[in-house]
Amino acid sequence: MFLGVDGGGTKTALCLVDGTGEVLARRTAPSIYYFATGLELVGEVLTPAVRDVCADAGATPADVEYAFFGMPGYGEASGDVPALDAAPAAVLGHGRYRCDNDMVAGWAGSLGAVDGVNVISGTGSMTYGERLGRGARVGGWGELFGDEGSAYWIAREGLAAFSRMADGRAEPGPLLELLRAHLGLTADLDLVDVVLNRWHGDRGKIAALCRPVVAAAGAGDQVCLGIVEQAGAELALLVSATRFRLGWPSDLPMPVSYSGGALNAELLLAAFSRRLGALGDPVELRRPLLAPDLGAALHAARLAGHPVDPDAVSRLSTHPTTAVA
Repeated sequence: MFLGVDGGGTKTALCLVDGTGEVLARRTAPSIYYFATGLELVGEVLTPAVRDVCADAGATPADVEYAFFGMPGYGEASGDVPALDAAPAAVLGHGRYRCDNDMVAGWAGSLGAVDGVNVISGTGSMTYGERLGRGARVGGWGELFGDEGSAYWIAREGLAAFSRMADGRAEPGPLLELLRAHLGLTADLDLVDVVLNRWHGDRGKIAALCRPVVAAAGAGDQVCLGIVEQAGAELALLVSATRFRLGWPSDLPMPVSYSGGALNAELLLAAFSRRLGALGDPVELRRPLLAPDLGAALHAARLAGHPVDPDAVSRLSTHPTTAVA
């Protein structure tokens, strides 16, 4: 059996599959995004999570033939890579695994581990693609000066728009009432207390505000419509840059898919599709085939030299896109 682990910015999803495409167990656990709390978080989360998902399948970590761990932030601090690479050994009790950034799990899931590009728009944003065995990443520079088009970026732009509307520096729109109701604000300036004092700028909680911003756009808020459109444009640019880095032939259609919660919003997906088409490169925009945790397990099988056949991938695609807690 193969273990797939997809560590996102807000949660970690784990699954076990066999070579026939049967899902043996799935679970979710807290995020292993360790930058704020330290590397110890990775082992603290993975040890019970891997043990529990194996127990759900009537197995132990020692029974895992091969595992792939997609980790948020992997490769973004070179000095941390050896510790991240070593962490699963203590969890599994063996060395039959590989670690990489969680973007690889997103690509393997969305495209079924075939050549093409996957764009991630979740808490953060980036792309990862492969062509002829060569991989390329674009984006993922973090919420302070990057992650354009992500849920956090959309939320941050929406919060800025709220402040301008509340002050009268911008024409008020549906966003005002939607955020007031969503956050239970008594006064508009209570937004500062909620986000900075109570949440302490928590990136996951801020990213979740993407939903009311997109809802305001759907209600006709012109500022929020502009934010969503710009988010789509930023994500399309990530894909275009990845295509260039992969050396994808200009006359060859490139499969493109997506993962991350933000693109579940049809309004954002439509903006992304529109902007992707406007760039002029031939693409095939595909709905995600598998959830990233299932993609991680699929990739684990490939790394073990036992790639799952197309029929098994098709069976995997019938499973829900999210794991249960």
